[in-house]
Formats: sequence, structure tokens, C-alpha cells
Amino acid sequence: MAPINRLDRSQVIDTDLATAWQFISSPRNLDEISPPEMVFEILTELPASMYDGLLIEYRVKIPLLGSRCWLSEIQSIREGRSFIDVQLVGPFRLWHHYHEVTQQQQGVAIRDVVTYVMPFGPLGSLAHHLFVREELETVFNYRDQALKRCLEA
Repeated sequence: MAPINRLDRSQVIDTDLATAWQFISSPRNLDEISPPEMVFEILTELPASMYDGLLIEYRVKIPLLGSRCWLSEIQSIREGRSFIDVQLVGPFRLWHHYHEVTQQQQGVAIRDVVTYVMPFGPLGSLAHHLFVREELETVFNYRDQALKRCLEA
């Protein structure tokens, strides 16, 4: 069985809860908070607001892997607080991404917890060790800076 990996990130941004929620709950903003070499093209017509069971199809350019289809389902929305996106089709064997915003005295805490499993058994584990984990850290480091840039006044 392939190992279960976890990435847990949190940061506090000087903004209000409504602004942070509006931004993170819109898939339209994915490209804006992703590194330039990782391009998200949304193929699905998006509704005005997300809902449990919403399916979103992307074409995503992944460094070293090229362009891939990715189908996510939005689940467990707690309006103004959290939601989960689960990869149904994509490059990972499992991708479960929990998004949460909470009011803090200094601003809004934005938390991402990604639980993922690499495909291809031992080869996937080797790829994770050699470059995937570092690549995901790079993507989320970029995301941290982009969220600050987009949300702080």
C-alpha cells in the first residue's frame, strides 16, 4: 500500500473573514494563486457560488508532467468557514484538500490540509521523495505569498 502523505499549512492574513472566504471559495482564483509555470484552465461552466457536489474540470499544467485533466468534487461546505475539494480524476491516486478560514485577532487564518497518495506504488513513492513533496511545498509557498498579495489591503 502506498503511503499517505499530508501537507498542513496555515497563515494569518490582514483581511476580513468575508473577503477571505469569497476569494478562497472561488475556483476562478486558482490561477491567480498558483505559480506561473502551473496553469489552471477551468473547463467547467462555474455557477455563481459553489455547492456540495459541484464537479469542476480543469486542465492543469504540472511541472515535469505536462498538461493533465483534473476533475474535482466540492464537498462538505460550511458556508463562510470551510470546504473540501476531492480529486476524482487527476495525477494523484488520492487528493483530499481541506480549506478553512477562521477569524483571528490579527486577521484571518487561512488553513490548507492536503492528504494525498501518489500513484504507481514504489515508483510514485520514489518520485514523491525525489521531487513531488518539494514541488508541492514550492506551490504552497507561492500560494501563501499570492494570498497575502491578493487579500491584504
